[in-house]
Order: sequence, then C-alpha cells, then structure tokens
Amino acid sequence: MALAALLSFNLALSPSARAQQQPATVPDAPAPQPAKPLSDINGPITPGLGAGDDQSTPNSASDGSQQQAPPSSQAPVENPNDVQKTPPQIADVETTNTLIHLNVTYVEVPVTVKDSKGNLVAGLTWRDFKIYENNTREDIKVFNVDPYPLSIAFVVDQSLTSDIMEKVNNSLDSIQGALTPYDELSVFTYSNGAQNRSGGFTGAQSARAPFVLSMVKSSGTDEQVPVNSGPLAGCPIRVNGNCADPTIQPGFSTGSGTNPMTIPKEIHTLNDAILAAAKELASRPKGRRRIIYVVSDGKEYGSKATIKEVIKFLQTNNIAVYGTLVGSSATWGEGYLSRFHLPFTMYDNVLYKYIAATGGQADTERNLNGIEKSYADIAKDARNQYLLVYASHESIYDSKYRKIDVRVDRPGLDVTAKLGYYPSAQMSAP
Repeated sequence: MALAALLSFNLALSPSARAQQQPATVPDAPAPQPAKPLSDINGPITPGLGAGDDQSTPNSASDGSQQQAPPSSQAPVENPNDVQKTPPQIADVETTNTLIHLNVTYVEVPVTVKDSKGNLVAGLTWRDFKIYENNTREDIKVFNVDPYPLSIAFVVDQSLTSDIMEKVNNSLDSIQGALTPYDELSVFTYSNGAQNRSGGFTGAQSARAPFVLSMVKSSGTDEQVPVNSGPLAGCPIRVNGNCADPTIQPGFSTGSGTNPMTIPKEIHTLNDAILAAAKELASRPKGRRRIIYVVSDGKEYGSKATIKEVIKFLQTNNIAVYGTLVGSSATWGEGYLSRFHLPFTMYDNVLYKYIAATGGQADTERNLNGIEKSYADIAKDARNQYLLVYASHESIYDSKYRKIDVRVDRPGLDVTAKLGYYPSAQMSAP
C-alpha cells in the first residue's frame, strides 16, 4: 500500500513543477576578440597624441575615428545671441564665503543746484543729471540726497584792516549756530605764515569750540602809505627842514647816504594756510564732507606753496573750498577787477580760483549782519548737496588730471560742481 501511494504521487507531479526543480544553466563568458590590426597606421605612435599623421579624437565610439580640425588663425566671431541680457546676482559674502575684488575707481561728485534767485533746488532725481569725464558719458552708480556731516577747517585772515577785522571778530560767535552736533571744526589763521589754532578737530557744539574760536580774534593792520622820499621819509625830527640827526638821511637807511630804504612788502600767505588746512582735512574718514571755509579778502603774497600745487592737493583729496570775501574784494566793481593779476605784483584775489576749481560757493559781504548770515548760508549749501558717484572708465593706474562736467536737463538752473580731480588710492574700491 505504501508503494502504491508513492507511485501515485510521482505521477501527479506536473511537468512544470519538475522543470522548476532542475538547476539553472550558467551562460558562457564572451570569447576574447582579437586586436584590430595596425596595418593602416603610417606614422609613429606618440603617447598622449595617438599614432600616425591623422590624429583621431580619444573619445570616438566608432571604428572610423573623426579627424580634428586644424586650429584657425582668425579671431572668433561674436554671436549676438551669446551676449548677457540680465545683470548677474551679487554674491552674498556671508553665505558663499566668496570675495570678489574689482579694481574700480569710484568718483564722488557733490553737486549744488540753484535757481535764478539763488535758492537751492530740491526734488531732482538721478534721471535729471548727466555727468561726463573727459567728454565721455558716465553711468551714475550711486545717487544720494541725504545731508552729510561736515568737517570744516576755518581759515581766517588776520592781515585784514582793523575795521574789517573788528567785524570778523564780532561775527565769530555765529559760527556755532550754523553747525550741528554731528559737525566738527578746526581753526587756522594766517598773516605771515599759517598757524593751527585748535590743534586738531573738535565738536562743533562742544564746550571747547567757543574757546578755539576766540583765539582767532586779532586787531588787524592799519593801512599806511609807504614813503621813502620827501620831507616825511626817514627822519622823525627835523630842524629848519634839515634832519636833526646827521646819521639819518632822508629817504635812506640810518647812517647811509647811498642805500635807499626798501619799502616792506605786504605778506598774505593764503596758499600756505589753505594747504595746512587741507592736510588736516585729508585724514578725516569717509562719509563726511571735507570743507575749507576762508574768511579773507583773497590777497596772496609770500607763500611757499603755489596755487597750482594747492589746487592739485585739494582735488586729489576731495576737498571743497568755500569763502566769505570781505574788505576790498567785497566792493562792487573792485571785487571783479581784483581778479586780474599784473605780473610781478601781489595777487589781489585768488580765493575765487580755489572756489571754482573745487565746486565751492562764495559770498561777498561788507557788514556784520551779512558776514553772520553767510556762515549759515554756506553751511546749508555744503550740507544739502546731490551726491553723484560713478565708476571712471579711465585706468586706475593713470594719475593724470580728469575733467568733470555735470549737467541738469532743466532750464534756468545753476549747477556747481568741481571742475575735475586727480585720482588717488582712496578712490579704488575693491
């Protein structure tokens, strides 16, 4: 019975079940292929370059390798479709930890815009301005209308006549009223040489400022007619028309009858005073307007520095000169004629040259109220300016003078800006 049950179970198994119980067959590995014959190679075999005269590309998948085209001697033709249409995104240094250095010369140009009545014009946008450097239009990179804190170096002429100097002395108390707590000032005087009265910058509204300004006060000078001939020359005491002292000869020096007295020349070292103030301002940090405010009649004689040297230093360090003209330079008609210089004579007024070259402003005042008002007006003009910043197209390694021309597309407006500048390392922004 057991044998019969076993036979019946074997017969019940299907063919597919018996096929699954059989082991799977393993396919044979591919047979090795013989190497391609090198009968078509007619040149030497060079490592890294291939064989033969006709080199084939190393990544060729077909048996017939593609031939590489010889290099062309012509310049590549620019495809207009390859030009970048959208500006790139500025990299975030905090997230990418990448610094991109660009050697670009950024030029700051403060601009004052007034109407025909001398009032400041507000509400202009960057679209109203056009700026040119060496007759080339420049794109405005930064446009700002915010008021800036001032770093002012006051330069007071102590060689003024006594009546004019008295008015200047009485007006000095009004300087603090024109400044804000964010401003700072230093004080210079000059007559025969420049002197730094403040010893550095101090807060405009600090308790030290009135003391520093009080050091500027002076008695001035008295105008006298120089005489080296005639009955009033060289002899203080006369008897019957003759000099009482025989050692003093009329018109000559003491004890000499052959060497005439030399009339002393006036000394007005305006150039040296502006240069000393400019050196002090050059160390002030960025973000402040560097201003030299001069109260003078503009006369210049006896300075060691020349006008050209001082203007170059001002234009290199982005310093503007403002001024209040007093004395003879403030007289109608005479103030204009004093700008003309005769050779081998004293400069009657050179202050207007500094003001025009650096983009400053000037007032001409003869009375005390006008001088006090000019402090507030000029401080307001210097503080409320349009700031234009552009990237110069000139090379950063070129130190030559660059001319600037600023225009406003509105009629009847007076635009004041510096005439040019000399590039410096401070302008290079990485």
